Amino acid sequence: MKSIPVPTRDQVSPGSQASFDLLKHRIGKVPNLYATIGYSEHALKAFLDLDETLNKGVFTPKEREAVSLIVSEINGCAYCLAGHTILAIKKGFTKQETLDIRRGQTGDHKLNAIIQLAASISQNKGHAEESTLDAFYTAGFDHGALMELVGLISLRVFTNYAFALTQIPIDFPAADPIN
Repeated sequence: MKSIPVPTRDQVSPGSQASFDLLKHRIGKVPNLYATIGYSEHALKAFLDLDETLNKGVFTPKEREAVSLIVSEINGCAYCLAGHTILAIKKGFTKQETLDIRRGQTGDHKLNAIIQLAASISQNKGHAEESTLDAFYTAGFDHGALMELVGLISLRVFTNYAFALTQIPIDFPAADPIN
């Protein structure tokens, strides 16, 4: 497979440079995966815009990180597991809770409904098991939340696949393996 290097700011278009500047301002750096997505200013902007929009939706920051963890676990994305484990801990999860989420089971009924549906959607290519969908609705979520969950899954699939295709260096501490 052809090696894809992580581009520097000078190696991307002015549109991607603007996104790099925004990322550097917001989080202090441009993660390698985002930089690599920046080979296409349109892909990077679309990704960042969808992420920002969904951050205003019904799911809490912790719930969004849980979705990122379970989807990245299913897709075997070491990069996203590393980055989102750090973010999940910053949002209030313990290290053990991040591992439990990746296993698909937590002590929180509502969070279980979210991650189990996200896992079912991911594993079954959009065709969720009816019981996971029913549990999601029973936990108090509506059709709008379902569409937002699909959006969150899509964001993570995008980055999971981008990493799978590029295998760029992971610039976060590795996530612990689950047993």
